[in-house]
Amino acid sequence: MSAQVHCIILNWRTAEMTLKAVAAAQRAMEGIEGAITVIDNDSQDGSFERLCAALGEGGAGDSQGGRVRVLQSGHNGGFGAGNNFGIRAGLPDGARPDYVHILNSDAFPAPDAIAALLRHMQANPAAGFAGSHIHGPEGEPHVTAFRFPSMMSEFEGAAHTGPVTRLLSRHVVPLPVPAQTGPVDWLAGASVMMRQDMLDAIGLFDERFFLYFEETDLMLRGARKGWKTHYVVESRVMHIGSASTGMKEWRRVPGYWFDSRWHYFAKNHGRVYAGLATLAQLAGLGLHGLRVALGSGNSRNPPYFFRDLVKHSLAMRIGPEQ
Repeated sequence: MSAQVHCIILNWRTAEMTLKAVAAAQRAMEGIEGAITVIDNDSQDGSFERLCAALGEGGAGDSQGGRVRVLQSGHNGGFGAGNNFGIRAGLPDGARPDYVHILNSDAFPAPDAIAALLRHMQANPAAGFAGSHIHGPEGEPHVTAFRFPSMMSEFEGAAHTGPVTRLLSRHVVPLPVPAQTGPVDWLAGASVMMRQDMLDAIGLFDERFFLYFEETDLMLRGARKGWKTHYVVESRVMHIGSASTGMKEWRRVPGYWFDSRWHYFAKNHGRVYAGLATLAQLAGLGLHGLRVALGSGNSRNPPYFFRDLVKHSLAMRIGPEQ
């Protein structure tokens, strides 16, 4: 049975790289019904004009018969809001897709990567999400499969201590790169296919997340309604990583990361739990700091992280939820 796939690529100030991602997606969409929508997330740097010039209005110059279009969101509301804009736009002909595939602008699917996700989704009707095996330019696998965060995982992740990690091994958020296709709690959003029927039932990305935790929240909402998230090793996508966010060059964790973290815990577990999760993380940070002070390794935390976490948590505890 044929199915329509809507591939959405979100651009923010990475026009040339986005065009390469579009070219890779075009090859990967060969033989698949549907279309590719490029959303410029209000880059204001000439990206929209560059993309339109290269792809043409309605996808002119697309070897697949005009299946690529470029839209301007008009507002940079973040990753979730930009993808929601594309999802709500639907297919160019007005048809409703069966699946939505979100693809990062710095992610380049192998020629069969999207087809592998589609085959998996069609063969597994309980799967609401299916994500690709992500690797770097040299083939090195990226960690993109995770457990849902919890109070215990906040302590473990901050402590950076072998005995703590072994004791709380079932709560460690990053999972080893799966060797086989199968279920996980959640996946990073570099290349993820989502069932439209599920999105109609659970809703789209929560736009209160500007960046980070938005796919975690969406997949948790899916899991609570019985939908599975699957990691598909047969679908391979090369990913540069942090091209738009600049995460690799962070000197200090930005405020929107703290906002997203707090909103995730408060929304899904309550404000009391969010506060306790923060205390657990602070305890882990304190343990790690003590080990560093005693000469057992170097600090693995960004500058000012402890102080910024305390300040943000206090602001959230005495103010309205963000």
